[in-house]
Amino acid sequence: METGILYRNPLAGPDDVAGWVAEGPLSLRSHNGALELSGTLDDGEFGDHAHWTFWCPEEFPDRIRISWEFLPLAEPGLAMLFFTAAGQGGLDLFSPALAPRTGYYPQYHSGDIDALHVSYFRHKFPSERAFRTVNLRKSAGFELVAQGADPLPPTEDAAGFYRLEVVKDGPLVGFSINGLLLFEWRDRSDEVLGGGRIGFRQMAPLRAAYRNLVVERL
Repeated sequence: METGILYRNPLAGPDDVAGWVAEGPLSLRSHNGALELSGTLDDGEFGDHAHWTFWCPEEFPDRIRISWEFLPLAEPGLAMLFFTAAGQGGLDLFSPALAPRTGYYPQYHSGDIDALHVSYFRHKFPSERAFRTVNLRKSAGFELVAQGADPLPPTEDAAGFYRLEVVKDGPLVGFSINGLLLFEWRDRSDEVLGGGRIGFRQMAPLRAAYRNLVVERL
């Protein structure tokens, strides 16, 4: 592993995420050398229980850069990244002492885990598609702490993969797409989140492809 690189995964297909932890109805398949992620349940029938979260099993320290490539394949839907995720009370994110999680969103933003999460492809509802933003929330508590304009186009206009990057440096969080900084936020509270796990999340019926995940030390 290169100096400074904590984790690297090409996400070339399902075999590359054999050790990852799926919560909710997730489908995996290969897509032209990338990993396609989608749901298995109809959101019209199952509503908010049709969505899922997919955790990388590695635990990361604070002061890291997370980057990956993303391509939307079929809309509508929403995509986000959880980071600094950990169980409350010093518990591991996967501790059996925590409440079970099934992909239902309130379990993540108002349950017994703490995390930051950036939603960067918010094309699920008409209001999100009419005025497109990227949102950073701090949980537990579902607090909207930062927002920026979303340059990601609808699926039919996507020109190949887009490179996304999250920087978590103590109280400072930055998010960019293709090198364009969309927001920076400094946590001025007494409860700055540190290290933890990362995970992808989608709202059905979005289909999207991912590749080249890298986590590096700042």
